Amino acid sequence: MYKMVLYKGRPKTNEGREEREIRVYDYLDSLNIEYYRVDHDSVFSDNECEAVERVLDNVICKNIFLCNRQKTSFYMLVMPAHKRFRTSEVSHLLNSSRLSFGTPEDMLNLLDVTPGSVSIMALMNDRDNRVQLVIDDELLNHSDFGCHPCKNTSSLRLKRTDVFDKFLKSVNHQPIFLTLKGE
Repeated sequence: MYKMVLYKGRPKTNEGREEREIRVYDYLDSLNIEYYRVDHDSVFSDNECEAVERVLDNVICKNIFLCNRQKTSFYMLVMPAHKRFRTSEVSHLLNSSRLSFGTPEDMLNLLDVTPGSVSIMALMNDRDNRVQLVIDDELLNHSDFGCHPCKNTSSLRLKRTDVFDKFLKSVNHQPIFLTLKGE
């Protein structure tokens, strides 16, 4: 278990870091986006995320990779961690029947991430814009945005405006905003 510490910016060394994580730091730095980072053990559950959130002083978003039955439409749903994900609600709001979780293979091919590491940062790897970003509009109420750098052993806190005004514009992804009840 790491002693979780909040750092400003990228790690001092790339040692022990995956290339996909380093590419996120390089990309954010190239856009002059300020960010804070905490390193931790792999996190998968809400309880594990709560400890990270306390150190990060921000909510980490729940990120879900979805596709339709025909695998012609792919979605990255970003929502507050406290809300319950309901496939039927999202399917209805997107007017897309039969949404399901995308496969690890599609996740890797389209976003260059593995299960547990889906993050809005992975959209930098979706150069063909095959994945539609879908965001719960509740996240617009927060001044900061929490996510993984394409690896679930670190978490980042960025200004929401930097994510929407700089990052998403630079990766050419326009989000669809939904109001999720999560009931």
